[in-house]
Amino acid sequence: MLLAAGETGDGVNRLIDRQHPHDLFMELSASYSHPLGGGFDGSLYAGLPGEPAFGPPAFMHRQAAMDSPEAPISHHWFDSTHITFGVVTAGVSRDRWKLETSAFRGREPDQNRYDIETGRLDSVSARASWNPPPNWALQASWARINSPEALEPDDNEARTSLSALYVRPLGDEGSLSATLAWARKDRIPGDALQAWLAEGAIRPNPHWTIFPRAEQVEQDELAGHHGGASTVRKLSVGAIYEIPLSATVKLGFGGLVSAFDAPASLGYDEPTSTMAFVRLKIG
Repeated sequence: MLLAAGETGDGVNRLIDRQHPHDLFMELSASYSHPLGGGFDGSLYAGLPGEPAFGPPAFMHRQAAMDSPEAPISHHWFDSTHITFGVVTAGVSRDRWKLETSAFRGREPDQNRYDIETGRLDSVSARASWNPPPNWALQASWARINSPEALEPDDNEARTSLSALYVRPLGDEGSLSATLAWARKDRIPGDALQAWLAEGAIRPNPHWTIFPRAEQVEQDELAGHHGGASTVRKLSVGAIYEIPLSATVKLGFGGLVSAFDAPASLGYDEPTSTMAFVRLKIG
């Protein structure tokens, strides 16, 4: 997880070159929808924890990303709000359009990963989604997040996100999926930092999946708290081979290789990395 940053693992130190563990309870929520007439539908959603209306689906739920065991280094630009302890969302939809707005607690989860946290709904977001032909899902969203980081409680953020997701069948039993996304953080106070992401998953048959990913992030945490912003890049390619053990259980063997690009001043010295993994998939 070189070049990754965000949150804290112990409540004291910032995580650098690591991805924080996610909470045991990632979502406990309820939703309700009702026809409004004229082809419109209204919806209400509440979660403790839940996910506000911001950004594309979180990386572990995107078809182009879910086979990779690595979190993107751009995770905290696009979907760090996917576990939010306190969120209420109202939406209206018609045909292929949906507009949503959320009130939520801006603070990211703390280092205690097994509890349920509470607090004031002090942040807001809005998202417009459009599904043109069935293969595409487009969204544009904005959020004003109050005090997201536990180690910098006086700092706020405004975030903007644009994304396009594409999925199509490939042959008789395969599929092709891709994500292209951009996001911007405006630190208050601080700099404006941008991130770009392109990822895909090629599944030629039920056994093999190949998953490439390319990212570029303007990062100001690798050199310390809001240090000088640096542009860093990561390119990874991986694959997994799955063996069905039953109708609902699959055993997978996979690996990936990654290359990184970072300014010499950060001291990474053009590293590369490899990973091998085994996955048991149920369901």
